[in-house]
Amino acid sequence: MRTLLIALAFVFSAGLSAQAQDSMKKSMNDKAQTVALEQTKGQFTQQSVELKAGDYVFAITNNNAGVDVGFVLVPKGADASDPANHIKSAYVTQVVAQGSTEKSNVVHLEAGEYVYFCPLNKTPQYTLTVK
Repeated sequence: MRTLLIALAFVFSAGLSAQAQDSMKKSMNDKAQTVALEQTKGQFTQQSVELKAGDYVFAITNNNAGVDVGFVLVPKGADASDPANHIKSAYVTQVVAQGSTEKSNVVHLEAGEYVYFCPLNKTPQYTLTVK
């Protein structure tokens, strides 16, 4: 009986913890601004972006790129081919199929320059400036 009570208490506290995390995530998403970017075959249609420092969610749309697409954001000057330099929270939560849009998690950006690109769609690297 004691083991059952301990197990129930554990399940109950885990559920509350997950609920608190979901609530915190929703709160962060409510404060973040959305940056909508569109990809076509081999390119982003927005070839530079300028933002203010803050929290952002990237919404990536696949507009007939011909392949599933993604999104990579890297501080300018870092080796973009090395995943260790990628800002992983900027990755879309799943690859973007043709005709759909997927979002990243919340990304906090400080002033500076970044590059963004899609390795799946073989786009060039574009500049994202944060002031």
